[in-house]
Amino acid sequence: MNWDQIEGKWKEMSGNIKAKWGDLTDDELAEINGNREALEGKLQAKYGKSKEEAKKEVDDFLNSHS
Repeated sequence: MNWDQIEGKWKEMSGNIKAKWGDLTDDELAEINGNREALEGKLQAKYGKSKEEAKKEVDDFLNSHS
């Protein structure tokens, strides 16, 4: 699955994203609204991850939903 597919199915995928990153609130998921960079930024802020770590986690998430 690529990010364009995630964007197109954001409401459906946000449940999987919340299951993976449970500290993200529904409001934050609504704010992200399918924007990969916004998700990565929230992961950096919430979990204290570096930009590279957040990018890798999102890549791993995409690969696990292929």
